[in-house]
Amino acid sequence: MDKRRLHRELLKQALFNADCSNIPVRKEIIVDLRYLDNKHWPNYGHVEILSDGPDGYSSFSTHQENPLQYAKDRMSEGFDGVRDLSKYKLVIKK
Repeated sequence: MDKRRLHRELLKQALFNADCSNIPVRKEIIVDLRYLDNKHWPNYGHVEILSDGPDGYSSFSTHQENPLQYAKDRMSEGFDGVRDLSKYKLVIKK
């Protein structure tokens, strides 16, 4: 086995054996309002729903008209079958 392949295998084993129990829980809905004045997509912005912690990482990103209202609607729906978005922190970027 050559050195690169051995090194890659060691890195892969280290990744899968890493202790993930001490990762802080992060649950956020991030609304980016910096692009609302874009002449091609007026009143559109980016929304990202982010979850990270010992149970894993997930991220969903979308481009929506009235992004703040979209985020509020998702949060007010509560449990969506996968996660309870009402418990997520709302972060607004300007």
